[in-house]
Amino acid sequence: MLKKIHIVDIIRLYSKIERCVFLKGITVNELFAENDSLGFGLLKTVTYPFEALKLISDYIKKIGPTLDPRIYEQKGENIWIAKSAKVAPTASITGPCIIGEDTEVRHCAFIRGSALVGNNCVVGNSTELKNVILIDTVQVPHYNYVGDSVLGSHSHMGAGSITSNVKSDKTLVVIKSGDERYETGLKKMGAVLGDFVEVGCGSVLNPGTIIGKNTNVYPLSSVRGVVPENSIYKKAGEVAKKQYEY
Repeated sequence: MLKKIHIVDIIRLYSKIERCVFLKGITVNELFAENDSLGFGLLKTVTYPFEALKLISDYIKKIGPTLDPRIYEQKGENIWIAKSAKVAPTASITGPCIIGEDTEVRHCAFIRGSALVGNNCVVGNSTELKNVILIDTVQVPHYNYVGDSVLGSHSHMGAGSITSNVKSDKTLVVIKSGDERYETGLKKMGAVLGDFVEVGCGSVLNPGTIIGKNTNVYPLSSVRGVVPENSIYKKAGEVAKKQYEY
């Protein structure tokens, strides 16, 4: 017998199809080189990096107790910090959180929880982190806010640059590239930076921003949508292709 199809089922199916627009340059494999970092260990379980945002807290709680006690020390409830990391006494750290080897957490840094910080990172003076993945060798060194975001290896955010993670009208975040769009289903999503991205001082990365690897963003930029890899973002509508690639 044929199963009756209700109008509700049709609407749900259409909604799934509408969300499955494949935008170029937004997958884990396109943005990050495979590596053995703790952060990539989570990212490789999803297709799109923003899908990992809801998983960070539980992932830290799961792997924290399994970390090598010769390398990591548990410093509080669901907080594990590498013994080689340098953490300023004025820094505030709330779990769940992992801070990797040889990472520096500077004066008055504010880590609010669900932060997976890799090796050789810099979390700077008055920088705030919340629900983030920082893959190895990431620098957020001066007055940065990074929330509900993923930062690729060797990415750097200049002084005062921030991720904006909630739309002003409080609607769900949609990733846009030209006329194409992808509905994330998330109320909170900041930015995703691919490997070797440089963000200029004082820039704002609006909700749902994705910046491809090896791309530079000019200072004081307001960025939204998908920025291609190997580019120079000067301003909205003016994105130049680099003449060389790493």
